Amino acid sequence: MAKAFSVVSWNVEHFKEDRSRVERVVDFLKKQKPDIFALYEVEGSVVFKELVQTMKEYTFHITEGPQVQEILLGVQQGLTSFFTQKIEFKSGTTAMRPGALLTVTVAGIHYPLLFLHTASGNDPRGLGLRDDMMLRAVDFRKPLDAAAKKAGGESANYIFLGDFNTMGMEYKFVKGRDISAEDELTKLAKQAKKRNMRLLTKSSINTWSNGSKSSIPDSNLDHVVAADHLVFTQFDGNDVSVRGWAEKKTTQEKDEWIKQFSDHSLLYFEVHKV
Repeated sequence: MAKAFSVVSWNVEHFKEDRSRVERVVDFLKKQKPDIFALYEVEGSVVFKELVQTMKEYTFHITEGPQVQEILLGVQQGLTSFFTQKIEFKSGTTAMRPGALLTVTVAGIHYPLLFLHTASGNDPRGLGLRDDMMLRAVDFRKPLDAAAKKAGGESANYIFLGDFNTMGMEYKFVKGRDISAEDELTKLAKQAKKRNMRLLTKSSINTWSNGSKSSIPDSNLDHVVAADHLVFTQFDGNDVSVRGWAEKKTTQEKDEWIKQFSDHSLLYFEVHKV
């Protein structure tokens, strides 16, 4: 199967007015040569200006609202797409990021991509918000399938992805009530399976790190969930290539990359034509 398009998903922590960092991040992003990219935690106008000036072959979209952090999308010019901001993925919380829905059309076939940056926190509130957002994302396939069938297709070529912040929950008041990050992901995988979707495999399980001096272990926070009929380019047997600090061989190299770029590694994948 031929490649339809490539996607980058990357949380660049507190991405704002540090111009030298913005230039480094943009340079690393350009090296991936994505057809579509999403950047999370965009906070400053310098980011948008740098992207527009140095990535002129892309068109850009950004979420809007009272939230501090936005999701910014870039789409290679010549690729047909339609952008919609989905406020239902704020789960009724004003400060949460909305979903960014980008429907890409390749050879007459539509591919809906929903980019999400879900609630952080390992307290009950954080888990509850994430759980609601994930269920909404999974169930969003139902109306997409209905629209696809109405248009003469079989089912939606649906993908949702982003920084899901899957860190579990610590319940400090009653022993034995904690929920591990693995359990949270297991639930998501089961919910996805009910809608004929799956969690894509990654070249590195962990995608977030606070560096070698942190008391918090490296964590599995960034994910891609896709309709199970979709096919992806394989990277050493995995659907998603995790790039950045996850590729570094030494602790010093890893810490330096985190300092220079972000605590999240970048996710890259390629969707094949249906």
